Amino acid sequence: QVQLVESGGGPVQAGGSLRLSCAGSGFTYSTYCMGWFRQAPGKEREGVAGISNFGGSTYYSDSVKGRFTISRDNAKNTVYLQMNSLEPEDTAMYYCAAEPAVRYVCYSLGKPENFRYWGQGTQVTVSS
Repeated sequence: QVQLVESGGGPVQAGGSLRLSCAGSGFTYSTYCMGWFRQAPGKEREGVAGISNFGGSTYYSDSVKGRFTISRDNAKNTVYLQMNSLEPEDTAMYYCAAEPAVRYVCYSLGKPENFRYWGQGTQVTVSS
């Protein structure tokens, strides 16, 4: 079965950096669209970044554009989220998600309802 395991979260001061990783198993990684989402207490889950199955297309929310970078290594079955210039507003549980590409195309990478498989999440806490 599809399994996603996130790692790399933790406490960090504002202006700092973290790199999240999401290791996948149980599926052919290169045929899946991947996304990073986050959810803060009392808020809805929101799309942060997404990447198509071969990495040719990416999505970033306006709030992270220019600060976060998503990448993937299909040989390692892993997707990454490099987060720079972190702000207290970035504090949230970060989730990795996966969805099979449709005829090698990924649609609406920023919408959580488009992703079927989810990891357990990794907490990111940014202090000011």
